[in-house]
Amino acid sequence: MHFTSEQRLDDGVLQREFTLGEIPGTLWTPESVAPAPLILMAHNNGLPKSDPRLIARGRTTATYGYAVATIDAPGCGDRPRSAAADQARADLRRAMRAGEPVDEIFESLVGPLVENAVPEWRTTLDALLALPEIGGPVGYSGWTALGIRLAVTEPRIAAAGFFAGGFVPLAQREEARQVTVPLLFLLQWDDEGNPRQRALDLFDAFGTKEKTLHANLGGHTGTPSFELEDGGRFLDRHLK
Repeated sequence: MHFTSEQRLDDGVLQREFTLGEIPGTLWTPESVAPAPLILMAHNNGLPKSDPRLIARGRTTATYGYAVATIDAPGCGDRPRSAAADQARADLRRAMRAGEPVDEIFESLVGPLVENAVPEWRTTLDALLALPEIGGPVGYSGWTALGIRLAVTEPRIAAAGFFAGGFVPLAQREEARQVTVPLLFLLQWDDEGNPRQRALDLFDAFGTKEKTLHANLGGHTGTPSFELEDGGRFLDRHLK
């Protein structure tokens, strides 16, 4: 892992950009807690790690005493785009606007993204846990489809927060029954891109005995700010 820049922010959080081979990432660490528990913060496909909402989540979570890391997975941010994935995104947007079935298009887009992203996240996790300022346990926060696969295959993850789980590939819907870590599931009731009933069905399918559903009115980007505070309390219960 090679750090390419660092900046001490006004809230005391240290923000560092890094590269790990071809993987670019950002790491936020709190001012005084070491070694800190680690949160892997994954964003939805195509969204860059420089997205302002993502940066705000990372910084705020670090002020709660966590190290927080995010990466640009294959096809995200400034990494090379896949022509097939870009076409699938365009086809998906067109089909959703027209009210046409989207399952087949969605599978062709998101399934490969999950398969490609998981190995890079596990490689990143290995490197992060080798840093003296970071310890366990490890939590996950973000994209549901990727989080399900990581929660099932990565034994170091002790708790997870999932967002917007209406559209999840078939493989991950089946894997949901194997998720056994404590889970906080956020649902925007009027999310135009994540069908509500599918999200509720997915929540019901999770195998964990400790799962909580938070549902709020509003569209995809309308998650209330207080959910970040509630998420911090959830992490504290299971990672500290």
